[in-house]
Amino acid sequence: MNMTYLTTEELSARIKYDARTIRNSLKDNVLLEGKHYIRPFGGRKILYLWEAIEQEMLNNTADTVAIPMARGGVCHG
Repeated sequence: MNMTYLTTEELSARIKYDARTIRNSLKDNVLLEGKHYIRPFGGRKILYLWEAIEQEMLNNTADTVAIPMARGGVCHG
């Protein structure tokens, strides 16, 4: 199984989000360890799994209507 591993900066360039937003808002809220990213060899470095993230983005846009809230949350309406 071929997976594309990306650093935070590489993921940032692909999805057009700031790297700080990925680290502070998306990681562990939307992007989950073991599903969307891994820590190879038990280290601190994080590698994102592009295919899983791309699938998550495509799944969420097709079915749901989400209204962004002031503090970063989402209202599913």
